[in-house]
Amino acid sequence: MPECNLHVIMLAHTPDPETTCALAARTCYSALDAEGLHEKVSTTDQSKFLKGIVASGHLSVLEHASFTFFAEGVSRALLAQISRHRIASFSVQSQRYVSLEKGFDYIIPPRIKALGEDAVEEYSNEMEQMHRWYTAWQEKLGENANEDARFVLPNACETHITFTMNARELLHFFSLRCCNRAQWEIRELATEMLRLCKQVAPVIFENAGPGCISGACPEGSRSCGEAKAMREKFAAL
Repeated sequence: MPECNLHVIMLAHTPDPETTCALAARTCYSALDAEGLHEKVSTTDQSKFLKGIVASGHLSVLEHASFTFFAEGVSRALLAQISRHRIASFSVQSQRYVSLEKGFDYIIPPRIKALGEDAVEEYSNEMEQMHRWYTAWQEKLGENANEDARFVLPNACETHITFTMNARELLHFFSLRCCNRAQWEIRELATEMLRLCKQVAPVIFENAGPGCISGACPEGSRSCGEAKAMREKFAAL
């Protein structure tokens, strides 16, 4: 049951997402018909216009662009967090249908690693013990055993997730989960997702990231006090 590391890829996205969002926005302000709008948007640079739309807070037009990710090397603890973002679609590896009788991969928190090899060995032994409990229940329960045997599996258990969010929800997601106050694992996931998004739609996600990127820190007295460093970090993605 080896430790595993985060791996994220972008499986798919709306073709030319920024053009799509710009066309949607111009629909609101133009008397042109469909062909006229398409010609105007597709033949001229829409960057300045789209930046203005995002800055003005007219974010509903960003809902026309969607992005689908695949993440592996993430824990069931992360799954419990990311699924709270309800304007999204999730498909998750099932512990009911996928048997872990041969073992399961798991996530080791950095703070446990920092304690040294003895701590990591103790943690790994605990994972092994949970797997023994799991297989014991599989034997006792017989047919369809996974359904109930999985109850003894830990939050550390690795899983795979395919999920889709639109650009507006992604901006909201990044504002919360890229923050230093977010839990370390989902912060790592969000940061990698943002890096991928910037490659595909740099204008939309130019100022994406924690709240301190584009204004005052929303955490108030709980601020990490590292706004400048955070701006530099996310500008470099």
